[in-house]
Amino acid sequence: MLIHLGDVYEDDDFIRENVQGEVYIIAGNNDFHPRFKKEEIIEIGPYRAWLTHGHQYGVSYGLERLEEEARTLGMDIVMFGHTHVPVIRQENELYVINPGSLAFPRQENLKGSFIIMELDAEEKLHFSLDYLD
Repeated sequence: MLIHLGDVYEDDDFIRENVQGEVYIIAGNNDFHPRFKKEEIIEIGPYRAWLTHGHQYGVSYGLERLEEEARTLGMDIVMFGHTHVPVIRQENELYVINPGSLAFPRQENLKGSFIIMELDAEEKLHFSLDYLD
C-alpha cells in the first residue's frame, strides 16, 4: 500500500502505474484536480486510519486540532502532510504520522523523508523514518 498525503500536483498517474497494490492520494493545498479526495478513512489491518493533508486543521501551528478531530472520529491513526516535517508519535492510543517530504523537506537536515509502516504477525504497528541520501 502506498499513501500520499498531498501536494502530488498531477504526478499521480506515474505513481499509480509504478506501485503494485493499493494507492491512496489525498489532495493537498496545492492540488486542485477533483480526482483527489480531501480526506479519507481507511482500514489498515485492525486499525482505522484517517488520511488528511492537515492544512484545514492548522497543523503548521500545532497538532491539537488534528488530534482532537481524529479522536472524535474514533481513529487509531491520523496521517497528515502539509508541514513537510516528519513526525512519528503516539499520544493516548492515537498514532500521529507525517512522512515529511521527498521533494521539499523542511526539517533541520533538509533530506527528503518517508515513513515505512509495517504490521507484524500480531498486527502490532511498527514505523521507520527513512531519508534519501
